[in-house]
Amino acid sequence: MVLVDQEPWESTDAVRLREAQRVELDARYGNDNHEPGEEPTAASVPVFLVARDADGTAVGCGGLRPLTPDSAEIKRMYVIPAARGTGVAVAILRALEHQARELGVRTLLLETGTAQPEAMRFYEREGYHRIDNFGPYRGAPLSICYARDLP
Repeated sequence: MVLVDQEPWESTDAVRLREAQRVELDARYGNDNHEPGEEPTAASVPVFLVARDADGTAVGCGGLRPLTPDSAEIKRMYVIPAARGTGVAVAILRALEHQARELGVRTLLLETGTAQPEAMRFYEREGYHRIDNFGPYRGAPLSICYARDLP
């Protein structure tokens, strides 16, 4: 069982999960300069969700950054290694899609990277399709972008 709820960007678990993601990505890319564009903040990512397992342990997170009145970008989607393959990522993604619909968002976009093939497979399996890189990711050689129109 996984429970996904909105939490403040600066909650202890939200900060810890984003830090774990950063450490993992820094190791994958061999540096700490692998994300083009403006660093996400509490102001730019007003919806931030944390997933907890049956024991209440925070095991994953994800957020929404509004782009236009009808589009948003998924940011900081992450699941701790021990919880991967257990449905946590799907639960977070569905909760983000639900929150997006509640905000009137019709299209979700996201960026992942060339060193994250499991992320690419996950998003494609979940109905996202590859698009030309958008916004700050245009021309970024390590970026791969996806989109999904919400039903």
